[in-house]
Amino acid sequence: MRASHFRTGLTICAMMIFHMMLCGMAHANTMAVRVPVANIRSGPSDNSDLLWKVEKNHPLDILEKKGGWCRFRDFEGDEGWIKASLLEDTPTVITKLDGCNVRSGPGLKYPVVFSVEKGIPFKVLKREGKWVHIQHASGSSGWIFSALVWP
Repeated sequence: MRASHFRTGLTICAMMIFHMMLCGMAHANTMAVRVPVANIRSGPSDNSDLLWKVEKNHPLDILEKKGGWCRFRDFEGDEGWIKASLLEDTPTVITKLDGCNVRSGPGLKYPVVFSVEKGIPFKVLKREGKWVHIQHASGSSGWIFSALVWP
């Protein structure tokens, strides 16, 4: 085999590996819980073990769909199953840290309206630069810095 053919083969191989890596890193389809409280199960069945519960607007990255159920990964990397009928395609976020300040406007110059702990889900109303206008299921709303929420 000539050296030029060998290099061409290596180049093609490297391009294929790079493409496969990019495809594997693609962001999953993010869905939100649409009911007040939803059960998370160990498998795609009502008979599977109950692992934990999540509240309305909780964002979940959908990894797989099977028989009316969705396998997902959450903001902490935990995986579980949820009934597909309990989800909707609504933009939502969840706080990643304790003590996140929610402000009256999109910037540090605005007063803090309230603070929240890690793991509180919100519906996204609007994005402005690095700020997200959010609303909790209770109706409370305000602006939060985007680095404090997932996704």
